[in-house]
Amino acid sequence: MAQMGTVLGQSTPARVDWVDYAKGFCIVMVVMMHSTLGVEAVAGRESWMHALVAFAKPFRMPDFFLISGLFLARVIDRDWRSYLDRKVLHFAYFYLLWVTIQFGFKAPGLAAEHGTSGVVWLYAEAFIEPFGTLWFIYLLPIFFVVTKLARNVPPIVIFLIAAALEIAPIQSGWTVIDEFAGRFVYFYSGYILATHIFTFAAQVQARPLPAAGLLVAWAILNGVFVFGGLADLPFISLALGAVGAAAVVAVSALMARSDGFAALRYLGRNSIVVYLAFFLGMAASRAVLMKTGLELGTVALLVTASGIFGALAWFWAVRRTPLRFLFERPAWARLKRQPKYALQPAE
Repeated sequence: MAQMGTVLGQSTPARVDWVDYAKGFCIVMVVMMHSTLGVEAVAGRESWMHALVAFAKPFRMPDFFLISGLFLARVIDRDWRSYLDRKVLHFAYFYLLWVTIQFGFKAPGLAAEHGTSGVVWLYAEAFIEPFGTLWFIYLLPIFFVVTKLARNVPPIVIFLIAAALEIAPIQSGWTVIDEFAGRFVYFYSGYILATHIFTFAAQVQARPLPAAGLLVAWAILNGVFVFGGLADLPFISLALGAVGAAAVVAVSALMARSDGFAALRYLGRNSIVVYLAFFLGMAASRAVLMKTGLELGTVALLVTASGIFGALAWFWAVRRTPLRFLFERPAWARLKRQPKYALQPAE
């Protein structure tokens, strides 16, 4: 999701199909998690979808962060002004916009629970403690800045520190601290291992049958650790995250050999659209579907689909209207390039 799609008013490198599939796969897993857990929280019990959410937990966010670091080497040496515009202000704009939108929808309920002053405080707090589903785009600019600041440090040193933070594990109660510690190793790995990751994807595409066999073995192993209650243990969580992220790369590389999964590729190209706006369709459909008496897993699945297609519908509706600023950063929200003045000879 850094590079989370082609919209948002930011140019992107030449597209790599399997990367789009990987982002599409991950955004579906993210929406599925929020939708399923939300439905189950209302119902007070688990559904069959819970097993899918649990299975994906070790690799769902590690792969997203790994993919986010893949193309960083192309821009990390740019001047700070350009870098901050693309990697900090870009995400800050969408965080500010969409945290305000989310608060607008949730304000009545929050006011009933916390009072008007409580809503104001919660909104202010959202700028130091990421709000709801938006923590990913809050954290990405921090990763980009830290990586650029540390670019002259030997990569192995940064990697070992990042791995140690993930293994710790750190639980301060603050999202930025805890998620930085748990996720930075995957983002940094995407950055320093990008060449190897692209080579791995090419090898998977060249040898699909052996790759498919290894993926089956991985799925079994991942399931054993997850459902055996071992997936969150130190060292094991890091290993499952790394191997699971590689498995998503492999699955995506195999999907990219055919156009049969073009819809997933489209989701990947517009993954940030879904990430920003899925909460609307998710919340609305959950409120309706929970009253239908449908089987709980089916409700969770339908809520997942509603979250995804609701976000895309909103994007399609506004992309050629003045409301396109919802998904495309306008010119006023960019750092202008400073003009370069050439010295003129005295006459």
